[in-house]
Amino acid sequence: MFNRFFVVLILVLTFNMFVAPKAKAIPPCTLIHNVTGYTPTSNTEELTQFNWIVFSEGKVIKADVGSPPEKWRKCHNRDGKQHYMLPGLIDAHGHVFGLGKEMLQVNLRGSESEQAAVNKVKAFAHDNPSSTWILGRGWNQVLWLDKTFPHKNSLDKANIDRPVLLTRVDGHAAWANSKALQLAGITAKTPDPDGGKILRDTQGNATGVLIDNAISLVRAKVPNTSELERTYAFDKAFDHLLSLGITSVHDAGVSQADLNFYLQRNETEGLPVRIYGMLAGSSANLSRWLKEGIIQDKSDKLSIRSVKLYSDGALGSRGAALLAPYSDDSDNKGLLVTQPEQIEQLVEAILKHGFQANVHAIGDRGNHIVLDAFEKAYKKVGGKDLRNRIEHSQVVALEDIPRFKALNLIASMQPVHATSDKNMAGDRLGKERLKGAYAWQKFLQQGTIVASGSDFPVELANPFHGLYAAITRQDRKNQPEGGWLPEEKMTPTQALRSFTLDAAYAAHQEDKIGSLEKGKWADFILIDKDILGKNQQDFWQAKVYQTWIAGRLVYENKAQK
Repeated sequence: MFNRFFVVLILVLTFNMFVAPKAKAIPPCTLIHNVTGYTPTSNTEELTQFNWIVFSEGKVIKADVGSPPEKWRKCHNRDGKQHYMLPGLIDAHGHVFGLGKEMLQVNLRGSESEQAAVNKVKAFAHDNPSSTWILGRGWNQVLWLDKTFPHKNSLDKANIDRPVLLTRVDGHAAWANSKALQLAGITAKTPDPDGGKILRDTQGNATGVLIDNAISLVRAKVPNTSELERTYAFDKAFDHLLSLGITSVHDAGVSQADLNFYLQRNETEGLPVRIYGMLAGSSANLSRWLKEGIIQDKSDKLSIRSVKLYSDGALGSRGAALLAPYSDDSDNKGLLVTQPEQIEQLVEAILKHGFQANVHAIGDRGNHIVLDAFEKAYKKVGGKDLRNRIEHSQVVALEDIPRFKALNLIASMQPVHATSDKNMAGDRLGKERLKGAYAWQKFLQQGTIVASGSDFPVELANPFHGLYAAITRQDRKNQPEGGWLPEEKMTPTQALRSFTLDAAYAAHQEDKIGSLEKGKWADFILIDKDILGKNQQDFWQAKVYQTWIAGRLVYENKAQK
């Protein structure tokens, strides 16, 4: 009996060694056919077209034209129903928690007047009686008939018995009622903080509008976000981004609380969207973060290897730092949120630890200061190969544009800013300075990488608005005819690349994502519009049918099937 057992065991082992391998099944794979697909590639400036794609274990095996080879027909087969396929879109500059928070607060975007905004605030306060503070975002005085900043009096007259703090659409100004100002201790004697400004009336009293660092005087009194609220806000943001075809976000300004959330979620459930986090350079935790080093998980869902700094404010609130006064405010050159010496010290420390430095700079002086900081830091500690970035690169002196190339800097830009700002940029800057404003083509022609994003929630997160603005230089009413400063238009190929492969490059991820090339993660979307089609006038209205990340369907619009 004992010997018979060993005979059977030997026969089984022999069968497994010599017979079983021949019966091995084809590795699980998925084939999607009947699509019109476009992808940038690393070896050509042109887009590559395909009509089928096959992927396995989350990564692309092949995308090509014609009929799929017989060996792939045994894969799980899906009909693309003649939709258009693009690589998953990457937003190279957004604020994920800010987006989620905005979706939970009073939304003032598009308010046509100060009173219209107040009416929305009053309605929100009525519908949310348990909120101890009334918070909101999105007002823009440039859209109002008189184009003047709002006043605390209009909020006070609404008889809201709670403090109110409403952030301007660009995040660089805020509007508060008297109760919020009182809680913050702001009086006529309160000095302007460094890098901030309290707008005042002729008697020196605060009007209720706070610029840049002055916002923190009131914001410090706002109760901290609970963990439940934070989780809910992030989940709202993730769902929204996936519905727009965004598969990866460069989160510009990650706090310790944000970092804790990302690490915990990635460890337990996995992040639904790829996150390239820029640590908040203003945080007291910066030194510790730099010493702890880069964070990179194997699935490329979470990457932390950069730091976000601020040079100046924003153009709409006249906080962008300019070399000469504003054309419509002759006594104002804007604000420096961070002093030049401190920027130099921070950039040097960041590069010394091998992190990428990404610095917000909008005005021509703000950009000039940052360029000088990088030039000095390279001489001291190196770091020129870290793909450092200037976030926005919005208004640059013509003589400073070549310095981006010389210093190997990436211009991280947001195409929708140009079409949103066109109604006031000329007033703020004058004709001559506009030559270096939103100058995408000038950067591209000299070989500077342009990584595109939206700066959500400053702008809507919809990437098709950005692609449309990049290609046409028009707003969503197709104005102005021919485009605003049309010489700076991107070609459709340049625009798509800036939202995919070049954005991936700006995150050191071009060998992982950004295109549908062999071996990369199968991140892609199916949409209803042709980015290369002749009719560009409605491309901004593109609808997303499906969003896939690492070969998994993570969003499907069943109504659009």
